[in-house]
Amino acid sequence: MPVLKRLQTYLDSRKIPYEVVSHDAAYSARRAAEALHVPGDLFAKVVIVKADQRFVMAVIPSTWRVDFKRLEEALDCRHVRLATEGEFAELFPDCEVGTMPPFGNLYNMAVYVDQLLTQDEYIFFDAGTHTGAMKLRYRDFAELVRPTLAQFHREPSTLQS
Repeated sequence: MPVLKRLQTYLDSRKIPYEVVSHDAAYSARRAAEALHVPGDLFAKVVIVKADQRFVMAVIPSTWRVDFKRLEEALDCRHVRLATEGEFAELFPDCEVGTMPPFGNLYNMAVYVDQLLTQDEYIFFDAGTHTGAMKLRYRDFAELVRPTLAQFHREPSTLQS
């Protein structure tokens, strides 16, 4: 089952309001935010990292970058690195590569959310395709996923991705 349907079923069963939004094909969270005409700070970017020997979902606003040293401290591990698409693609068989939603609980994966994402009422995030996203209250997201909050962002990205 595609992850979008899985998410809809999951949210509907818990009576959580959400919005599914379509957009032109976008191959980064930042581009998806642009395609939806929403501020990049509201669009959650999912970064899969390898923390020692386990995969972890790090979630930050699309316009910011991960500070791996700070993330290492938050994870209390010795080494954190960006996982390659080849390493994590099979962990998300119901998603197009790079479009996994920040629901690590659906994949038995720990989720760490940067505190910057808690500042607004809503977040947007990829919903398993390069042309679809979801809008959800951050409060509802946090209640369902129970992420660990940490501060692991570094200066906003100035790169055009």
